[in-house]
Amino acid sequence: MDFDSLVSALSPETYEKLAEAVATGRWADGSLLSEQQRAHSMQLVLAYQAKVLKSNEPFTIGADGQMVQKSKAEMKASWQMQTPIARFNHDDL
Repeated sequence: MDFDSLVSALSPETYEKLAEAVATGRWADGSLLSEQQRAHSMQLVLAYQAKVLKSNEPFTIGADGQMVQKSKAEMKASWQMQTPIARFNHDDL
């Protein structure tokens, strides 16, 4: 199985577990990740974000494996497209 197939085969639950392990440095059972496990898990997490989630974060890894950095204008435009949760006037508070 090649890397792209492996990434495509990851379930959302497995992705979440890997992302948590990379963030904390520990597996769900509390055992530490080795440096090699952490590096490989991070590669899978970044690839999953790029290929499956199509992440809109300002710094990501694109589907082609290259680092993507959004400009300020691109970030501002993506924020304007999001629906606000609530808006209040000063007198409403």
